[in-house]
Amino acid sequence: MLLHAIVQVLRPDIFIYNLAGVVVGMIIGALPGLSATMGVAILTPLTFWLQPAQGLAVLLGIYNSAIWAGGISAILINTPGTPASIAQTFDGYKLVQKGKIGLALGINTIYSVTGGLVSTIFLILAAFPIANFALKFGPPEYFALGIFGLSMMISVSGKQIVKGLIIGVMGLLFSTIGLDPMFSIPRFTFHNVNMMNGIPFVAAMIGMFGIGEVLFQITENRITKKITLTKELGRIFPTFKEFKLTALPCAISSIISVIIGAIPGTGGDIASIVCWQQAKQMSKHPEEFGEGSIEGLAVTSLANNGVIGGAMTTMMTLGIPGDAVTAVLIGSLMMYGMQPGPQMFIEHADFVYNIMALLIVGNLTILILGLLTSKLSAYILYVKDEVIWILVIGFCILGSFAINNSPFDVMIMILAGILGFIAKRMDIPVGPFILALLLGPIVESNFRRSLALSMGNHLIFFTRPISLILLVLTILSLTYQPVSSYFKRKSFSKQTQ
Repeated sequence: MLLHAIVQVLRPDIFIYNLAGVVVGMIIGALPGLSATMGVAILTPLTFWLQPAQGLAVLLGIYNSAIWAGGISAILINTPGTPASIAQTFDGYKLVQKGKIGLALGINTIYSVTGGLVSTIFLILAAFPIANFALKFGPPEYFALGIFGLSMMISVSGKQIVKGLIIGVMGLLFSTIGLDPMFSIPRFTFHNVNMMNGIPFVAAMIGMFGIGEVLFQITENRITKKITLTKELGRIFPTFKEFKLTALPCAISSIISVIIGAIPGTGGDIASIVCWQQAKQMSKHPEEFGEGSIEGLAVTSLANNGVIGGAMTTMMTLGIPGDAVTAVLIGSLMMYGMQPGPQMFIEHADFVYNIMALLIVGNLTILILGLLTSKLSAYILYVKDEVIWILVIGFCILGSFAINNSPFDVMIMILAGILGFIAKRMDIPVGPFILALLLGPIVESNFRRSLALSMGNHLIFFTRPISLILLVLTILSLTYQPVSSYFKRKSFSKQTQ
């Protein structure tokens, strides 16, 4: 059935629509602020007049391509094209500064496609088991997952742990703005209706990483950029040694990202940060993470596309969106007369296989297109600084406004950009702030819901297996590095005696 579906989607009409979706997604993803969700939402009405297979070919092409392309701007100009690309700024831009432009872009393409293909295989082989596992997540499990994510603030902070924790706490405080998650009472809104839904995460992210980076580059010495521009693109493909180095962390990250993708309400941004942290814990050279680590860029590139299969699994089998894009895709499927859920696998099995085939073909198209356009993408480094700054600022304004068509979001983006600029000038990592702003509402709302379910008994977090395992992993994540360093120092001192 799957082979027959692949042959069907390779028909000229469907393949051309899928290719068009990939190209459009590449443009949308590479421009800061124009997310995959936005692209799919905008183009869904335009696909109404197409056949279901053709329309879905466009939308799935955008979905896969935009997530991958978000890494292009994250790597080249240190500004994430999509929220899922945040973690790629940790190591991608550092590799560019080292002159490894082609390698960074090649890793982004190769491992993004690998993540997409692996997650599609999971979708094919394990749709119902993964969906059943995700269905077991209740408020205690979501709380534990959020705490596990917040523990990444230490790793994201690099060497500035104290500064990172301080700005992370600031992010948690900002995350409480808006309606109370239990009683819907306005908090810290100053009677401004625009703040009822809290600080818009995407606008804040665009500002801190986009406007903040531009202001920082304007005020800093541009020697490093000029040195980078004198170097060639270099090799695109990783060596066998580099592939071997990334094999184990990527294998583990592919499993983690699929599971995270299957959990409703999560996405590539959370998966890539979690996988980056786990890869750092496993690495023999953790000090390289955040300084241009090939392992770090590989796992984050893999993870942000690796969630797609899990998110599609939850959406297709349960009718529950795994992330924001699949929430839009549910509406698209219903527009085509398909009702996501277990019955779809029985009544429209051929259509389900077409979706799987489109994901495979779309990822292979991205692989070819990405490798062929690597040199073209790298030309952005040869554009004058002033032109890049103006374009980035323009797209940041456009992207933040287009989310909700709100000037208020643009204002938040500008304020976040000023905060990001001040943080960079003071050598304060901005990653913990964004991480806390993203996970703060998840942690607070599910903590309070859990206590409501247990009548105030905190043991609910320790009596449920999944939440207990996640909390244990959090403790291990926080203690592994210092304990490992202690034993290494102790072993070294014995050898020198």
